[in-house]
Amino acid sequence: MHIHRSASRGDLWIALAVLLGLLAWDFSGLDLTLTRWIGSPFGFSWRDHFLPSRLLHDGGRILGWCVLFLLVIDAAKPLLTGPARAVRLSAVGTVLAGLVIVPLAKRFSTTSCPWDLAEFGGRAAYVPHWLPSLADGGPGRCFPSGHAVAAFAFFGVYFFWRTSRPLVARVALAGALVLGLSFGWAQWIRGAHFVSHTLWSAWLCWVIGALAFRLRPATAGGLGDPPGAAEVTPAP
Repeated sequence: MHIHRSASRGDLWIALAVLLGLLAWDFSGLDLTLTRWIGSPFGFSWRDHFLPSRLLHDGGRILGWCVLFLLVIDAAKPLLTGPARAVRLSAVGTVLAGLVIVPLAKRFSTTSCPWDLAEFGGRAAYVPHWLPSLADGGPGRCFPSGHAVAAFAFFGVYFFWRTSRPLVARVALAGALVLGLSFGWAQWIRGAHFVSHTLWSAWLCWVIGALAFRLRPATAGGLGDPPGAAEVTPAP
């Protein structure tokens, strides 16, 4: 119980600290400043480039579904020693929650993408995403980044594996963070998203994982047990 609660408090403190940083970023105006470095009245030269468009965008989506498929298999028939099946299922559920909640929020967003702005060849005016009541004249549905969630959603693995397999959990966290930022870079360089769109997606996925872990009883499924106590050995 003590391990579970102390970890949860740390997760929420991290979420609060990052939230303050995100708010500072939003009010700094850096989103538009950085996008002006790569955009012009004729659009974005990297919009259809193979690296961000095909490899990191299309390929990243395929990679995310493949990893999720492996997690589902692992939950049904463990591939590695580690947490109990109920905990593995909780990790899968948390990943799915991130994959659903963040893109769903994006669908209701009034914020248009950089490539839709008049400054970059579109027709919309720039309106910060923290002013959702103001329409920008564009199609909207661009905040937060849905594509980066294909990696950030896997923060859920970190939260539910860290008690019994801390190294695996840290590798999963680092991999999700690096890939998510890479996917975010791809969408930024293409003009599909502002930098903050990716950062907010990461924050939302962290909060989803932290809350899912905190709301799960510490005594269920091996959470709060010392490393190795709740391990499941793969069947021969």
